[in-house]
Amino acid sequence: MIADRIKLARRKAGFSLRDLSAAMDEMVTAQAIGKYERGEDVPSSGVLTALAKALGVSPSYLLDTQGIELTGVKFRTKANTTVRDRAQVETEVLEWIERYLQIELILDLDSAQWQCPVAHPCQLHAVNDAEKLASDVREEWKLGLDPIPNMTELLEEKGLKVLTVLLPQGVSGFTCLVGRGDGQPELPVIVVNNHFSLERRRLTLAHELAHRLIEADSLNEKDEEKATTLFAGAFLMPREHLLREVGKQRNALGYKELIDLKRLYRVSGMALLIRLRQLSVISESTLVYSFQSIARGWRTQEPEELESEKERGQRERALRFERLCYRALAEGLISLTKAAELLRLPAYEVEAGLKGPRSNNANRR
Repeated sequence: MIADRIKLARRKAGFSLRDLSAAMDEMVTAQAIGKYERGEDVPSSGVLTALAKALGVSPSYLLDTQGIELTGVKFRTKANTTVRDRAQVETEVLEWIERYLQIELILDLDSAQWQCPVAHPCQLHAVNDAEKLASDVREEWKLGLDPIPNMTELLEEKGLKVLTVLLPQGVSGFTCLVGRGDGQPELPVIVVNNHFSLERRRLTLAHELAHRLIEADSLNEKDEEKATTLFAGAFLMPREHLLREVGKQRNALGYKELIDLKRLYRVSGMALLIRLRQLSVISESTLVYSFQSIARGWRTQEPEELESEKERGQRERALRFERLCYRALAEGLISLTKAAELLRLPAYEVEAGLKGPRSNNANRR
């Protein structure tokens, strides 16, 4: 509903009712905006346009023409996540999924082709059951035992809607279902924060995949988090492959070996060490000693990151939505202006993406 969309966008912007009225140059009063949010009145087209501009969203987002809503929301957050943070995330997802569904409709694609590797959400009886679940999923998807080169691409191939975007620092990941009404199946969505390292984003994607597969009520909340964390490690670092690389039991580990292994599996150094402990390759005392010596500081600072600070968020991006937009543009199904609107990019940049960079000779003409 338009009332809910206005309220959510206002929270995202961090505005009070008076602040929003001021941002609109007093076009309407704070009391009038309150009525819009309570569903007691509906803004005119002119006021709607002004509201969208002041709130930094599109008019179509406020109109909610597709009847989209988020359900089953599960944040992976830090303790200091604010109401505004959550509103920003939800607004970002709603805007993006509306654009995503628009382009799929234009291309006559089925939005609901999520190739879930299990028949129903799995009932886990113990945290350690997540190890077998990870192995079963890899087998169902025919991934073998090799490291996964691109987690984002894998999940998009399997029909999940994946959004990689800059979010508030307090939010590392987000999973939800998108309801569309009219009896249409809900769409699973996973969002990860580009503020964080590639190693952390890959683990978050695997963690959120686990949330889509594990029955929420099968374990208590604390054990469910442990199970999803175990699943993520087992999915990215399969037992058989890791034991082959490091051996079944080790009394000591070297820095260079650990760095090479984290690059092989494209995971964080801390996650690698914890996985080795889970498989009893190293003892608890060896794990503790590692964090006191060669892995000192790895809990807070990732060693030799796969992605430099300048590249943050550029590797393993979600690209399917972008590809679909350029496909529709190339086929003449949408205009350059519409493609720019969907991609949130300047028209000249979208045109360059369609036609390729101009040669030096072309620039001289």
